[in-house]
Amino acid sequence: MTVTGGTAAALARLRADGDVPVDISRLPAREAAERELSDPRYHENDPNLLQRGLDRFWEWLDDLFGTASGATPGGVLGLIVIVLAVAALAAALWWRLGTPHRSPGTTGDSLFTDGPRTARDHRTAAARHASAGHWNEAVQERMRAIVRSLEERTLLEPRPGRTADEAAAEAGRSLPSHADALRLAARTFDDVTYGGRTADEPAYRRVEELDTALERTRPTLDTASTGTPA
Repeated sequence: MTVTGGTAAALARLRADGDVPVDISRLPAREAAERELSDPRYHENDPNLLQRGLDRFWEWLDDLFGTASGATPGGVLGLIVIVLAVAALAAALWWRLGTPHRSPGTTGDSLFTDGPRTARDHRTAAARHASAGHWNEAVQERMRAIVRSLEERTLLEPRPGRTADEAAAEAGRSLPSHADALRLAARTFDDVTYGGRTADEPAYRRVEELDTALERTRPTLDTASTGTPA
């Protein structure tokens, strides 16, 4: 029942016997109507709070899309095309760039996350992960093997908290012929460790081949390097 109908019913009840209207002022009449309309039987079929909230939301959403489609060439169809294009672009960027890449040197970017292990230990772990097809872990362990081996050969000074990028830059000064490969290996390590990328077998084999090549390479020491040749 509407408010108008309820008001009429309330005023009808205020009529005196003989169907003669009662002379009543506006304020008392409104109060009498409100009391009448507060009767629960007038609200038995009212929507609950959740339903009213949903109705308001859908009305707002309908108004929003109506306004947007009115301002978009092609109306509703044009708006749908634009929304799909934006979603496709966002998906393409996410696939191409992955999750935000952490900057080298950020806290928690240390190359070694557990206790000290030898280069041989890391190579064994890398081979185990590779045989299981766990290429991300295989890349990580092989890169750790490279850096640990350089430390064992005193081509790098052992330093807690060193990142893969820092190790590659420092080692590249003593091993200039492998500087580019070291940077690429460090970038691959960062991508799978912090960038949300997934490594594959070719990526692992490149790091493995670099490790093998470094073992056979004699360093070229300069004033910027530390340690002595193996």
